[in-house]
Amino acid sequence: MVEKLSWQPDPASGILIDRVEANGQTFEVAKAGSGGKLALCLHGFPELNYSWRHQIPLLVEMGYLVCAPNLRGYGGSSKPEGVNSYRLNILVQDVAALIDASGAEDVTLIAHDWGAIVAWHFAILKIRPLTRLVIMNVPHPKCAQREMKHWYQLKKSWYIFFFQLPWLPEKMLGRNEAQPVKQAFSKMAVDRSRFPDSELQVYADAANRPGALRSMINYYRALLRTPDAREIGDGMIDIPTLMVWGEEDAAIDIRCTDGTEEWVPDLKLQRLPAVSHWVQQEAPEKVNAILREWLPG
Repeated sequence: MVEKLSWQPDPASGILIDRVEANGQTFEVAKAGSGGKLALCLHGFPELNYSWRHQIPLLVEMGYLVCAPNLRGYGGSSKPEGVNSYRLNILVQDVAALIDASGAEDVTLIAHDWGAIVAWHFAILKIRPLTRLVIMNVPHPKCAQREMKHWYQLKKSWYIFFFQLPWLPEKMLGRNEAQPVKQAFSKMAVDRSRFPDSELQVYADAANRPGALRSMINYYRALLRTPDAREIGDGMIDIPTLMVWGEEDAAIDIRCTDGTEEWVPDLKLQRLPAVSHWVQQEAPEKVNAILREWLPG
């Protein structure tokens, strides 16, 4: 039986939802555009490819084939069992397989939150050639390691340690048909008008799917329980990289951006005041203007 789609794109958007077999998993992928220039968009926690609904039409207009997968464990994508199924060295292979499936040779990786953790890792390890890298509200792993030694960041990251507990995080986030998932957006947002209940319900419905919350939280469990995040050599990235950062991020301190150019020499940092962690959804006009200016058309 084919699973119900996580969301239905507006027909006028040109976005279609496809299922793609890659790295032994099935991925629910939002696709639009055509050609050999790929923009692969990776979402974060507790999101979906729905997070990119404001950016996909712009990228198509700029000549990209856009693919935005629901990462493993999310929405209608496969939900393999076990913490080790969500370790970074496996997640980057998902990205590689999705690139291979697209047939594109010119690849721009655009990523937010957990998708950005995967994207940093992918670019540092050079799993596949990339033309450009766009990161939203997640620090370079070397900066993250440095900042996690400070109390101001450690206390903001409390949820990572809470997620190490068995079953309780799933139970807490799944309360009242995943109402806490909605609250993750609305409570952290600066401009809450950008997050109407009808849109947040898309995320809650996806989190309510069998096995989804366990899979989503297993990303955090694997992050601390495996060495993958720390095994990145010198951490250098030699491609043009754009960082877009909502300054009112309640989970990640702005000081996490300091010194990024030590590992990313070709870096452009765009800070957005009065914008939260959910940057591309809360300030889509500003984010799209930045993308339009920085990405080659």
